[in-house]
Amino acid sequence: MSEAESALQPDLPAVPAGHLVESGPPVPEAGGILTVNLGAIVANWQDLGRRAMPSECAAVIKAEAYGCGIEPVARALAGAGCKTFFVADLGEARRARAVAHDAAIYVLNGLLPGTAPAFPDIRARPVIGSLVELAEWDAFCSAKQWYGGAALHVDTGMNRLGISADEAAALAPRIRAENHGITLLMSHLVCAEQPQHPLNERQMKLFRDVRLLYRGIPGSLANSSGLFLGSGAHCDMVRPGAALFGVNPTPGHRNPMRSVIKLQARIVQIRTVSKGETVGYNATWTAKHTTRVAVAALGYADGYPRAASATDAAPGADAIVADTRCPLAGRVSMDLVAIDITALPDHSVRRGDLITLIGGEISVDELAAAAGTIGYEVLTSLGRRYHRIYRQT
Repeated sequence: MSEAESALQPDLPAVPAGHLVESGPPVPEAGGILTVNLGAIVANWQDLGRRAMPSECAAVIKAEAYGCGIEPVARALAGAGCKTFFVADLGEARRARAVAHDAAIYVLNGLLPGTAPAFPDIRARPVIGSLVELAEWDAFCSAKQWYGGAALHVDTGMNRLGISADEAAALAPRIRAENHGITLLMSHLVCAEQPQHPLNERQMKLFRDVRLLYRGIPGSLANSSGLFLGSGAHCDMVRPGAALFGVNPTPGHRNPMRSVIKLQARIVQIRTVSKGETVGYNATWTAKHTTRVAVAALGYADGYPRAASATDAAPGADAIVADTRCPLAGRVSMDLVAIDITALPDHSVRRGDLITLIGGEISVDELAAAAGTIGYEVLTSLGRRYHRIYRQT
């Protein structure tokens, strides 16, 4: 490990088996508590790896490891044997390198102008997505004699990043003949969560054709949902992301992944609302009878989606209060959320008690559906004000 990498070491220690590591504000001062089960993340990675065998199973840990924390997640997965990580940018690559010393780390957003020297400093590999990037990378590698590796991204239908299939075909003879340090050929599926979508087969066929021109260079196509499209999508490496963190990669079917997070919030007040009175901003929710409401210290500033609010016209999300599902009441505000606890026995809930907003019966995907979004967005929005608990089992 280099001196520069040593300086990047985070203060968060390793998590011994059966132990907890905690960070953030002290529990009594925290409005919310986020518990991350690192053992479940590792188990999900292992399950996906078995499904993809003999292909290598990498791990996508961009966006703060989908809200769960890059350092603890990368450390846990590297300790379990994960050899390849994908991140979005160089900042994330530095953090991953600090705890995954021997892994290959690919930067999905590629080579921003003038950033080439940073890659050898942290032994990261850019995912080259255009001919301009390739030319700049080639010039840097030639000048510095650096051949630490890079991925070549071929666009097979996303129309976002990547060189075209025609460009890839034209480049292939030169890539094979010269040492460009290309260690991975990759593409990205557009509709993997829809197994019957014709674009899946079209992309797999196009990527197969391109791979034939790049014999000897490993290929990667499948993301979380792509893993479930069968061996035709697996290639040499699969790249699960959200599925590692408990999001269902097979929408409409039972979730094969273990739940990873539990999100709790502390009740700061219990109040009675008279029939006909409203709760929250814009008076969108009206008490149909005398209602008891618990107000908890968590809101959209903490990543809990405002779109999960309850109105007179439509129910919102639920919370678990005293082991009972209870509906939200009114708008989710910046720092607070209100829950209708009228169905609970009197005095069964007190100020300071914790409620559960994700966990148990309420999955990340259920909350996402209530908010009209996807589990990816819910996870990656998780805020920094929580007391965080990392557990191994």
